[in-house]
Amino acid sequence: MKKIIRMLTAVAAGLALAAPGTLTTPAAAATTPASASRIELPRPTGAFAVGRDTLHLVDRDRKDPWVPTADRELLLSLYYPALPHTGTPAPYMAVPEAKALLTDRGQLGEHATPERIAATRTHARDNALPRPSMRRYPLIVLSPGFTAPRSSLSTLAEELASRGYVVAAVDHAYESDGTLFPGGRMLNCTACEQVFPDKSLYRVSDGRARDIPFLLDRLTGPGSAWRYSWLIDSRHIGMAGHSIGGAAASAAMAADPRVDAGVNMDGTFFTPVPGSGLDGRPFLMLAGDPALLPPDFPDTSWEDNWPLLDGWKRWLTVTGAGHAGFTDWPVLGDQVGYAHPETPLSGTRSQQITRAYVGDFFDLHLRGMQAPRLDGPTAADPEVVFHRR
Repeated sequence: MKKIIRMLTAVAAGLALAAPGTLTTPAAAATTPASASRIELPRPTGAFAVGRDTLHLVDRDRKDPWVPTADRELLLSLYYPALPHTGTPAPYMAVPEAKALLTDRGQLGEHATPERIAATRTHARDNALPRPSMRRYPLIVLSPGFTAPRSSLSTLAEELASRGYVVAAVDHAYESDGTLFPGGRMLNCTACEQVFPDKSLYRVSDGRARDIPFLLDRLTGPGSAWRYSWLIDSRHIGMAGHSIGGAAASAAMAADPRVDAGVNMDGTFFTPVPGSGLDGRPFLMLAGDPALLPPDFPDTSWEDNWPLLDGWKRWLTVTGAGHAGFTDWPVLGDQVGYAHPETPLSGTRSQQITRAYVGDFFDLHLRGMQAPRLDGPTAADPEVVFHRR
């Protein structure tokens, strides 16, 4: 596996908003130009409506690894099962964030404006009332790829919340193309200026692993910073990440025993799994299609770290899915007419697979539910290859 090349070339060439297919109907496609139609995320498949809250956290006891004069900051989108028809439609991202995104992903900017990307329709509602329930919900932390904002995992976040989880999607300060923090502060990728020249990307996953214990303390500890913290079942916590966020998932598990299960979606293990393993906790490795990788710069981190995973584990690859295939980018790309050879699998299908396998993994390990699709290949998902199990 050669995931490092996916990360580095994605930053340089644009994180591949993917290929064919569309979420509009044939009639709509025939009458509405792709440049004018509204982009929409896939509708969640779970039983619950989805609410969303935004939470700004500041760690006064830790300086930022990229800007040592500043305290470490995190910006969270918190998704949760909600009372239907309460709250207001949640925006996908702010226009300045979309502008920063398109500036980095140059070719995409030829097909969509910042305003159009920012106006992408989500299925969450801001300030929605929590769903009345006697139960609490497991917590799942989502960490995006390097330079990508937390909004890049919105489809997965909405899906998990609709299935009965609280989801914390995290922007780690100074690690995205641009994130709008409170007070109108646009924090850009200062980390990029430091880690790309000397290839010290392990600093990113190491730093995120230190973010997670602080985040969990503030969401589940005494005096929680979130108004709906009572929704969280702190006995059952998982973490998933894309690209370097996937490396951060295993690193966070090594750093904090409260994280019960983890998923790496196509990320190089820049921070290796400890030689002592993860105390038998389960881990899913979900990779893009090896056939789509260039032959240069081999990355053996998955082979190297696989034996160190000492609990339930799976290594799956998805035929036709490139590095961006586990994010919203293929879904957006389909609808703006931006095809990219790195991700030939349609956005609709790539997200069906991502939501199904990640969701079932957490259902199995955080809720004790059956997940037969994780037992082995199935005719229903011919793209999914069980590399190792």
